[in-house]
Amino acid sequence: MKKALINIDYTFDFVADEGALTCGKPAQDIESEIISITEQFLKSGDFVVFAIDQHQLNDEFHPENKLFPPHNIAGTPGRQLYGNLQKVYENNKDKSNVYWMDKTRYSAFAGTDLLMKLRERGITEIHIVGVCTDICCLHTAIDAYNAGLQIVVHEKGVASFNQAGHEWALGHFKSCLNAKVL
Repeated sequence: MKKALINIDYTFDFVADEGALTCGKPAQDIESEIISITEQFLKSGDFVVFAIDQHQLNDEFHPENKLFPPHNIAGTPGRQLYGNLQKVYENNKDKSNVYWMDKTRYSAFAGTDLLMKLRERGITEIHIVGVCTDICCLHTAIDAYNAGLQIVVHEKGVASFNQAGHEWALGHFKSCLNAKVL
């Protein structure tokens, strides 16, 4: 079975204390786990996707603007990967198994070529790390499920600013999406 790692939104705006929409300490606490998993996938030659939220400043038509403050604005430092994950990416970004993709919705599949990239490579299993467990990670997993992909969520590699939502999503991955939660 071919597999891919989907790194979701582990950026300055979502993780740093001064980030625009930060998960704070829960997200900071998973940095070493995300780096370890990412390095394992890179070393094995598996496909590694950095699915990163991108918004336009003052986009009055984007539905998230009614829910959240401006975040991950195109061209700002808020979109940079948080901490040492940025170095891991920089050291590997030119490899054929590394793919950076901008996304504008919760799901990494919505309005992107992610499913096509996975199908081209014969990938049938995705592994998910990043933030927020109950928002972008969850919506990505739902779309993966609907596309017939096997899903693995790394529990120590996901976090949210909403602990109750985080716990609920972990249960939902298992009970409704038949995901493995490691």
